[in-house]
Amino acid sequence: MDSENPSKDCPRDFRCPISMEIMKDPVTISTGVTYERKNIEKWFRTYKKTTCPATMQCIEGFETTPNHTLNRLIVAWRVLQAEQSRSPPPPASPKHEELAAALGAIDSTPFKVTCLRKLRSIVKAGDDEVKEDFKRLGGVEVLVRIMEQVLVENSDFAAFRACEEALGVLHLIPVTDDDEQIVQMLMSSDCMKSTAIVLQRGSAEARFSAISTFEKMAKADYQWNYAAQDQGVDFFKSVLEVVSDEICSKASSCALKLLIQIMEASKKSRLKAIEAGAICTLVELLPESSRSKCEKIMQLIKLLCECAEGRLAFTEHGLGIAAVSKKMLNVSSGATKFGVKIMWLISSFHSTEKVLEDMLVYGAVKKLVALLHVAAGQSTTRDRAVKILKLHGRAWRRYPCFPIDVRDYLGLGNDDTR
Repeated sequence: MDSENPSKDCPRDFRCPISMEIMKDPVTISTGVTYERKNIEKWFRTYKKTTCPATMQCIEGFETTPNHTLNRLIVAWRVLQAEQSRSPPPPASPKHEELAAALGAIDSTPFKVTCLRKLRSIVKAGDDEVKEDFKRLGGVEVLVRIMEQVLVENSDFAAFRACEEALGVLHLIPVTDDDEQIVQMLMSSDCMKSTAIVLQRGSAEARFSAISTFEKMAKADYQWNYAAQDQGVDFFKSVLEVVSDEICSKASSCALKLLIQIMEASKKSRLKAIEAGAICTLVELLPESSRSKCEKIMQLIKLLCECAEGRLAFTEHGLGIAAVSKKMLNVSSGATKFGVKIMWLISSFHSTEKVLEDMLVYGAVKKLVALLHVAAGQSTTRDRAVKILKLHGRAWRRYPCFPIDVRDYLGLGNDDTR
């Protein structure tokens, strides 16, 4: 057996058919095939698949049943592997004693903020070895315990400041999908609430730490997106406030990425974001946004416009069509793709005279016509542009600015009523 890769020779049935990694939480679906829970749930919920990945059989029921027998076999096999290839514990970091002393003093000292600042300076100055040592010493558990104190009914300003400082330390700690216990701690209801409170009421630096922590959690475990769904509308208002932060562009960009991760996961989150005023915020940020932020904002508007409520909010905003039209063909192919999809959604479901006139006046139609010059069959964006022009060309052909050659290309004929 390869000592550097003890899982190399594990029984094939211990591996998830999707990831080919050894399963930690095996569940069986209706076809009788067993998968790692998070992989099969992602297959069903995120990718919206209705087949069994291994057999490609169509299935109707998406219930999963824990495979306890297989789980016991895997656990027993892991124990045997550990016994056969015991490796010495990782060496303590150069800051081990200092970290241990600081963590040990936090619970007993009344000056928690000062102690947390010292802890933060140790972690910030240390390398990856120091940060891993911090995790092994139970540092994250200590931080979460301090953060949750802000939820106590009689918590004071000192508890809130300690929560902010704890988040400042936490955001420096790398979290991966291998840190299962840490991720579960961070995803607990109380920890999520504490972080959301700082996001709503904290300083600019603390809000960035909160956003950064949320994003790391989302990257480490996709199920975090479902936990985020349970947050109220105020949570989304707070994230949108960070998006609008003109002082800290890093926090704003981080908040945009976080919203994309949440919105892609569920329609429920999109509806809460729309209720929180996301369309208005994003449309008003779009004209002055940088190239990288522009593409993210366009992607978010596209996701929101996939809901009826989002399309309504977009059409009711006087600058929506103008802002998106201006960015099409002027930023990136990605931004143009999202812009055309937005126009397709709006013109398909809200093809009022006002919407169609705004598309013409603010240059959206001109941009769609320009896309006709892209080689046929090489762009889904071009194909969608053609569909929009064919769908509404008869309304636009009445205007002198609508090109005659485009009328002929689309087979619209002459407009005798002009």
